[in-house]
Amino acid sequence: MSARDIFHEAAKHALEKDGWEITDDPLRLRWGGATVQIDLGATRLIGAKRGEETIAVEIKSFQGASALSEFHTALGQYLNYLTILEGVEPDRHLFLAVTADVYAEFLSQQRLTQKQIERYEIKIIVFDPLEEVIVQWLT
Repeated sequence: MSARDIFHEAAKHALEKDGWEITDDPLRLRWGGATVQIDLGATRLIGAKRGEETIAVEIKSFQGASALSEFHTALGQYLNYLTILEGVEPDRHLFLAVTADVYAEFLSQQRLTQKQIERYEIKIIVFDPLEEVIVQWLT
């Protein structure tokens, strides 16, 4: 089992405060000979007639020596997870969860990351790790 991100619990609590029920910690998936573990799986009732909405959340702290290198890793994981989800749970939406600082100081400031977020339609959850709340959903 891979190590949990340092903000794992903060992101989990933020999702719970936002009305999500954590169903998997981690969410384990197998498809096409690959097995992966996405940090969290969650569900939320979206109305009695509409049913449930499900998401998968990969949490990233970007605490390594190079934020750009961390982004490369996160992007690769995101694309791999997206492909697997399309094969086994096509109704589940994938999100990358990052702290408000990472989003404000890196992801939203770098032209390269902005372009790739746009090109690959990366869905992002921005959260405050101290208050353990969701700040913004970028879909």
